[in-house]
Amino acid sequence: MSLRDSLNRLAKWRSVFAGWQLGTRPKGDPESDAVRDHREVTLLLRAEVNALTKLLTDKGTFTIEEFKTQLTEEADYLSAAMEKKFPGMKATDTGIQMDTQIACETMKSWKP
Repeated sequence: MSLRDSLNRLAKWRSVFAGWQLGTRPKGDPESDAVRDHREVTLLLRAEVNALTKLLTDKGTFTIEEFKTQLTEEADYLSAAMEKKFPGMKATDTGIQMDTQIACETMKSWKP
């Protein structure tokens, strides 16, 4: 599992957050695109900051390889946390995989 794969998978949650906030909308909808973009940056920044914080507090200094390893772990951890927050959904290398029965229940309260 590479850093790039973990970060790309974590970034897939941007669409779930946009749907949660605005309801289902197509790509190209300005409001939804803005939410997706913001959520992607927020998720990636959170993974980076978590990784840096852990390394800095544990060691005070680190190598590039240590940073990549920790950031990979943080991205995977946060993606697992999103699975708990949004039951029935799972980020994969190709997008969000859904168990439709569980995901429909999760999305019931979302805007149309």
